[in-house]
Amino acid sequence: MLMVLLPRLRWLLTGLVAIGHMSILAKADAASAGSAAQPGFNMSAVTLAEALTQGAGQSAPSVTANKETTTVLDSQPVLEQEAREGNREALAKEAQNPIANLISFPIQWNATPASQWAPRSIDPSAEANRTLNVWNVQPVVPFNLNKDFLLISRTIIPVIQRPLTGNTDIIGIGDINPSLFLVPRTNSRLQLGLGPTLVIPSATDVQLSSQRWSAGPAAVAVYTSGPLVAGMLANNIWSFAGEGGRKINSMLIQPFINYNLANGWYLASSPIITSDWTAHEGRGWTVPIGGGFGRIFRLGSQPFNASFQAFWNVTRPEVVGDRLLGPVTLRLQIQALFPTGG
Repeated sequence: MLMVLLPRLRWLLTGLVAIGHMSILAKADAASAGSAAQPGFNMSAVTLAEALTQGAGQSAPSVTANKETTTVLDSQPVLEQEAREGNREALAKEAQNPIANLISFPIQWNATPASQWAPRSIDPSAEANRTLNVWNVQPVVPFNLNKDFLLISRTIIPVIQRPLTGNTDIIGIGDINPSLFLVPRTNSRLQLGLGPTLVIPSATDVQLSSQRWSAGPAAVAVYTSGPLVAGMLANNIWSFAGEGGRKINSMLIQPFINYNLANGWYLASSPIITSDWTAHEGRGWTVPIGGGFGRIFRLGSQPFNASFQAFWNVTRPEVVGDRLLGPVTLRLQIQALFPTGG
């Protein structure tokens, strides 16, 4: 029996070796043909950054190595990674997004000339010839709660120079306004954030303070597509504690639109619309219109964002029959950027 099987086993092994040899030759020929057809073809693996760069000019989104997920070019995870790698366009979009995973330190100066220090019913000599100056220090710090959520901390610390009687001014820190936004991490061009905002009566002088603790809900929506970054921030606060001053019920809406150009330049408009709901007959509205421009640049290795905007205050609040706020507000902002994420 063994003598019968040995010739057959030898024949089977010989056939398998021949088939393997033919397969190796066929693969070598195919590789050689491919090299001839595509000289210089790079067989190395393509990185995520290279894939995104190659797909930047295509309308369809690029696909990662995981076939079950799709990477949208203007989604927050992609912009976040590109900003960390020093991409100026991505860094500009992140700086324009108030709930981006980006540590930043903006200082904003708002100047409103032709303001009036008090109603004429209080001071008959008061004229619209003074300037209200407000410097807002606004640190933004993100925190990664987990792979699904970010917590964005935004705090406004105002330094106010307010005109008083005669030619005197009062300068000091106003009420501090911290806000928190819970932001879902999604692979989408649309980002949403929701959380509380608080006003602390921390001013260094009662004339710069509401003298009330106030709080309320705050929300942000941001949409990024190509050169466009647009959205809206809104909140409403009510006073709930504190003595002095008066009750607070006020709303803030800040729509913003940015159009990014070449070399870090961009056009911007971000008016701050406010309403004091306690004012009689709807006379507590401030509605500015306008805009300006900005640019992302570097000093050494440190990236900055600088912008200038001008607004015409179409509607201004009335106080005892007088409009104390000037008709024009100028805004200059410088913002240090730290694209390291939360």
